[in-house]
Amino acid sequence: MADRSKTEKFQLHVPTLEELCQVLEKGLRKNFEEAKVCVAECPDLTQEPFQFPVKGLCGKPRITDVGGVPYLVPVVHVDKVYNMNTVSKELELPGAFILGAGAVSSKTVGMNAELMPLVLTELDSRSAVNASYLSSINPVDGKCLQEKYSDRFHDCDFGLLANLYACEGKPGKVIEVKASKRTGDESLVSCMRKTVEEHYGDKTLALGGTFIIQKGKAKIHIMPREFSSCPLNTNEDVNNWLKHFEVSAPLICQSVMVSRDPGLDLRLEHTHGFSHHGEGGHYYIDTTPNTVEYLGYFVPAEFIYRIDRPTETHSVGRH
Repeated sequence: MADRSKTEKFQLHVPTLEELCQVLEKGLRKNFEEAKVCVAECPDLTQEPFQFPVKGLCGKPRITDVGGVPYLVPVVHVDKVYNMNTVSKELELPGAFILGAGAVSSKTVGMNAELMPLVLTELDSRSAVNASYLSSINPVDGKCLQEKYSDRFHDCDFGLLANLYACEGKPGKVIEVKASKRTGDESLVSCMRKTVEEHYGDKTLALGGTFIIQKGKAKIHIMPREFSSCPLNTNEDVNNWLKHFEVSAPLICQSVMVSRDPGLDLRLEHTHGFSHHGEGGHYYIDTTPNTVEYLGYFVPAEFIYRIDRPTETHSVGRH
């Protein structure tokens, strides 16, 4: 488990929601034919299609970057196992609701797989509620196999790396993003992140939240069940090792993005998605720009916590 002494905390710049909406809408309109961003009440996330264990994304919002890609490539560090309940305490928010993108603990699960974390962590007498999904390569047909984590496992472990958004899971005001008909080359997440980076310059902002690809298809990847037997030294090596798929809407994606790295060796954006039709994994971009429709809800984080930062690092495999 992560050593508490290794956690670094950084205070983020938090503009008003109204200001962020104006900035994001202007940027999104350069990449989408239609874009509207406004302040709205967070929808009840316990309802379909989300079915999260909490109602909202509000209350003491923060993000964390746990471990990192250097624990996966060039050579895997299988001993890097973390726990969501412990992470919530590291984030000074015991009982937090946590969502984002990460990897399973191969020690727990018995294989490598993508993790779509959705965890209401334990608090005093309340047990944790793990609504996460995992996606692996089906050994029978080589296709995507998405499963509910709690159908097979009864812990809140994960491994190697994760980019997570944590909050109290309360209802409240959020940034609602609607975008359709992509005209530029950027994904929704990349466009939002780069827009904020360009506008705020040397200030560091972070957003976390969820969005639905309501129409269209998307490109994803899933890591193989077995870790690579040879070192993965380049982005090309990593790309050839990963399995890529085109998946169909509706896809419910959880995303964490940071405008710039304040010197914490961060992954600047990371998004995983699940569906109710058995497809899910690491989201890159939609593959149907003419028909794609996005609907998202985001909150600016107040702090970032860097947990178990790798001492030896590199920039390979962070896309």
